[in-house]
Amino acid sequence: MSKQKLVIIGNGMAPGRMLEHLFEASDAFDVTIFNAEPRVNYDRIMLSPVLSGEKSFDDIVIHDDAWYADHGITLHKGEKVVHVDREAKTVRSEGGIEASYDKLVFATGSNPFIIPVPGDQLKGVCAYRDLADVDQMKAAAAKGGRAVVIGGGLLGLEAAAGLRMQGMEVTVLHLMPTLMERQLDPAAGYLLEKELAGRGIDIRCKANTKAIHGVDHVEAVELEDGTIIEASLVVMAVGIRPNVALAQSCGLEVGRGIQVGADMVTSDPDILSVGECAEVDGMVYGLVAPLYQMARVAAATLTGTEAAFKHNETPTKLKVTGVNLYSVGEFGEDPALEDIVLRDAKRGTYKRVILRDNKVVGAVLYGDVADGGWYNEFLKSGDCVEEMRETLIFGQAHQGGAAADPLAAIANLSDDAEICGCNGICKGQIVQAITDKGLTSLGEVRAHTKASASCGTCTNLVEGVIALTLGDAFEKKVEGMCGCTDLGHGDVRILIKSKGLKSIPAVMQELEWKTPEGCAKCRPALNYYLVSDWPGEYVDDQQSRFINERVHANIQKDGTYSVVPRMFGGMTTPDELRAIADVADKYKIPSVKVTGGQRIDLLGVKKEDLIPVWKDLNDAGMISGAAYAKGLRTVKTCVGTDWCRFGTQDSTGLGIKLEKYLWGSWSPAKLKLAVTGCPRNCAEATCKDIGVICVDSGYQIVYGGAAGLHIQGTTELGLVKTEEDCIRTIGALTQYYRETGFYLERIYKWADRLGYDHIKDVIFDDLDSRNAYADRFEHSQTFAQIDPWAERVQGAEAHEFTPMADLKLEAAE
Repeated sequence: MSKQKLVIIGNGMAPGRMLEHLFEASDAFDVTIFNAEPRVNYDRIMLSPVLSGEKSFDDIVIHDDAWYADHGITLHKGEKVVHVDREAKTVRSEGGIEASYDKLVFATGSNPFIIPVPGDQLKGVCAYRDLADVDQMKAAAAKGGRAVVIGGGLLGLEAAAGLRMQGMEVTVLHLMPTLMERQLDPAAGYLLEKELAGRGIDIRCKANTKAIHGVDHVEAVELEDGTIIEASLVVMAVGIRPNVALAQSCGLEVGRGIQVGADMVTSDPDILSVGECAEVDGMVYGLVAPLYQMARVAAATLTGTEAAFKHNETPTKLKVTGVNLYSVGEFGEDPALEDIVLRDAKRGTYKRVILRDNKVVGAVLYGDVADGGWYNEFLKSGDCVEEMRETLIFGQAHQGGAAADPLAAIANLSDDAEICGCNGICKGQIVQAITDKGLTSLGEVRAHTKASASCGTCTNLVEGVIALTLGDAFEKKVEGMCGCTDLGHGDVRILIKSKGLKSIPAVMQELEWKTPEGCAKCRPALNYYLVSDWPGEYVDDQQSRFINERVHANIQKDGTYSVVPRMFGGMTTPDELRAIADVADKYKIPSVKVTGGQRIDLLGVKKEDLIPVWKDLNDAGMISGAAYAKGLRTVKTCVGTDWCRFGTQDSTGLGIKLEKYLWGSWSPAKLKLAVTGCPRNCAEATCKDIGVICVDSGYQIVYGGAAGLHIQGTTELGLVKTEEDCIRTIGALTQYYRETGFYLERIYKWADRLGYDHIKDVIFDDLDSRNAYADRFEHSQTFAQIDPWAERVQGAEAHEFTPMADLKLEAAE
């Protein structure tokens, strides 16, 4: 029996999920996909980490080329469909490709709304919807300047956070009085605005854009009140509209979106629609959970199984620049609504539960969102909460007067309770996968259901469902560091020391590696562990390092490199600046940029110029700034007592000493430090991996901060009296992190795993232990503090910089 021809217009998350369900149920279709984007299917939810630099495009691909090939799918990349002939049952792309269909699925998504103001077509104006937009924003960020983000909703704030992380100054313009007014009430919106403003993002609410100015490129944004804001990039994130033009042109019934029934069938019985372009019962959707429900229903319809889309209030679980938000249901000004509110100013949390006739109809949580799912269960069930009204706001753990079983909250969730918002996975799906497929680990559950496989914030919930389902049979397993071994990072670290293993082959042999040479995940990790554990004995294996660490420069998107010379404590001299300028001129380096870490970045250096560039910088007394390294990057400082009226200590001098003490050391992940001369915190010490706050009584050491995709403040380690104590304590803390951290584990994640109290006991409270770790660090530094640029100038690792062949052809005589 010949297969039916299924053609899909669009290749986003909804049609991708639809195909997964379809292939599980049937092989009756020969599938052809037309994708307007020139690439495979990817997770749009994770574009923000790509913008911020935390993830690459490869990290967010859902279905790679091999997946399409394995399922016999014809994928036309970069082919936008421009014509549908319903009578002939054919579609035609912009490039002239035609395909006939038996069943057709419209998954054309939505278009970003560009506000119609003068200048909206200038170069430097973009939306924030797809990878092309992200690439445009990252290219703009590489040049520096100020970005103006128009729109203070979820996407706008994620764009603002990502651009800030890329080093741009950022202003957010929002028309409404408070941010994210569709998800947050004014109180939570105020808290969010205050938090973002404190992190360097300029927030302007009640701001109406009048015009965008510039000649050939964006130069400024003008507001209705006459305010002019300089800008080199304008990002519009003011909403989306279902993309219905193609459906309308071929005569399908269209309202706000492409109108479909509960079975996802359009006005043409052979055409379905899923995703943001579809309108069901007068509603269109943008959140992933309803889109994935559409995908399940459409797959069932295609296989002749009865299924119907049902509207549910979808919780919005947000993690905007490190702030947890949860919103579901109503929170308007209806006089029939009653509010229960809890504010905790010290913890920075806000909880509001909205009732009508003693039934939960909405909840808004800021900061502490642990009970969001519980409140949502009451909203869906419609149960009366009158008997627990007095304690409802305190959450599930405070009902009944006794400490709650940690799994009780999960046990009480219904099967359709959403566990993973990114992938629209509910509790029942996870339980069914565990029981049907015999799954026993988090990794297996992720692989089969995708629960917790995107942002990872629901990992604890997923593990709870596994534990609840398997009972005593579940042991929370440490995932193997890669497919080459079942051992986790912690086990490998312990065994390297206990067995005295001092080479990668020895580790692989003694620990029974499954592969002969390891892989790109385990070899860099093993190389780091051996460097850290056996200083002076183990020889660094350069081929087990990634490209940036092999060539001691950061590779850029065009294949050139960036070079950052070290400037201890952010200080430089006129001679050094002249040398940098001379190098930039001599080697025609196109971009010279001041970084957020108080360094100068030479961008666009050709690989063949790296060694001569380094030689010239070495000749001027400058060494590698290790901007590529899993190690010390920078120690940022303020001017301290030398110049500042508020400075309490010589923060600049201490920062220079710290950087001279720490440079050259490798660590599990990059390390950024800051020393600020007073509690005003101009050097931003309270969001660094390790920070020092100078006070009248000494030096307050803090650590575990983060200012990337994840943002959190530091935790205090303790107060020391002298610079020497400060330096030695930081050396001890660094060494403890080096010896016990897992490869690529940032210091805040390491601290979360070990426990802040435990680290304080080992490094601060126990003086003998502190000194032992500091001594070991100083011993390792005798082997580490060798400038890699100078080594390469002298000929080390010459093969890395020598062309394999000269392919230039000589002219024929």
